Amino acid sequence: MNTSILIVGSVEFYGTLLDRLRDLATCSFEVIASANEVISSIGAKKPDLVILPANQATSLEVCRLLKQSSNLAWIYCILVLDQPINAVEAILPGWNWESGWRAAALEAGADACCWLSPKQSNCRLAEAQWRLQNSLLCSQIQTGVRQVKIYRNLMQSNDYLSAIALADPLTELNNRRALDWELPRQIDNARIRCAPLSLLILDVDYFKSVNDTHGHLVGDRVLQLLSARLRHNLRFQDTPFRYGGEEFVIILSNTKLQEAKLVAQRLNTLIADQPLMIDKNLALQITVSIGVATLRSDDDEQGISLLDRADQNLLKAKTDGRNRFISQEED
Repeated sequence: MNTSILIVGSVEFYGTLLDRLRDLATCSFEVIASANEVISSIGAKKPDLVILPANQATSLEVCRLLKQSSNLAWIYCILVLDQPINAVEAILPGWNWESGWRAAALEAGADACCWLSPKQSNCRLAEAQWRLQNSLLCSQIQTGVRQVKIYRNLMQSNDYLSAIALADPLTELNNRRALDWELPRQIDNARIRCAPLSLLILDVDYFKSVNDTHGHLVGDRVLQLLSARLRHNLRFQDTPFRYGGEEFVIILSNTKLQEAKLVAQRLNTLIADQPLMIDKNLALQITVSIGVATLRSDDDEQGISLLDRADQNLLKAKTDGRNRFISQEED
């Protein structure tokens, strides 16, 4: 994994760090001169690590803001002091290096902090200390890389598990759990934008007889083919869900009642006029009944009343002879 590191500080600070991090060939570095721009830059670039100068008052605040952000808290923050101890005491009078500055840095949200003393070529002890400090800084960066990698793998796993939880494995449509999440969101958006919202509940006619006559494997295949037909023939703003069994729900965003009726009529015709080819020896004529409902001002935020009204219209469509859609005038 190529690690992206954002360095916040002056050109001199950037040069000092690059001089000490030559061995980190798998890292790419970028510098921002002003700490005031770091939050917006991090939001846009999303680097793996951020290195900030400890002698800038804004650095602790940057760490604090990053850790308070749910979208950026995973970024590994390292505070680096590249000045002699006497310079630190001038900036932070009365502070002890170990108990003062490090404690404040970690409390603010820094994941690591280190001191890089200036290189003194005429002193072997100073040279050894310089190399040790380089090693410690590289170790802290590698620790950050590991933590970021763990976070990203966890997020990928969470995304995968979320996709599984919200998808119907048979039809590959969104499932009822996804509908329970998406419908309130669409209702809220529709009301904020003063836009219409409609909904269809679709049920396969005489589906039980398909299972009884041809078996459940054929019944499953019917649902798969029907779902594929829905996916390929809905508009881009329409979202289909498998509601359960042989029932499907379709959210029609930005759609008035008359437009929803046209969609329902087209689906009735599309499904009834084209038999489903189960295999080369079996084609089944399938029809569907559809209930149509449109969002009203008195509908609840979760969409329960909207779903119920569409479901009542579906029952009427089945009672009236199936292979049709029903939308009552009060919608």
